[in-house]
Amino acid sequence: MASVLLVEDEALIRMMIADMVVELGHNIAGEAGDLQTGVALASAAEIDIAILDVRLGADSSEAIAEALRSRNIPFVFASGYGAEGVPAKYKDRPILRKPFQIEELERCLLSLKR
Repeated sequence: MASVLLVEDEALIRMMIADMVVELGHNIAGEAGDLQTGVALASAAEIDIAILDVRLGADSSEAIAEALRSRNIPFVFASGYGAEGVPAKYKDRPILRKPFQIEELERCLLSLKR
């Protein structure tokens, strides 16, 4: 079981992903719908894995990715646009293309677990 940080600006999508994470046997360590909350949680929360929406309204989630990387916490980007929009230095990170199925999420989370 992993503690998962979920960063997604669309509340309904965030709820759907959170339900899938719980159904897969993990727990939600924190949820954020905006950049500021995401950075705060990524910097301090007890988390094992994170799922980051690439775009949070007008903002990029790159600062959240930086906070996670500095703490050696693995993360995946979720995007409706695939790799488009993912910051260049994170092109090696896994990407979940929205909408995704629970099986895709499961495979991705398993690949991130240390």
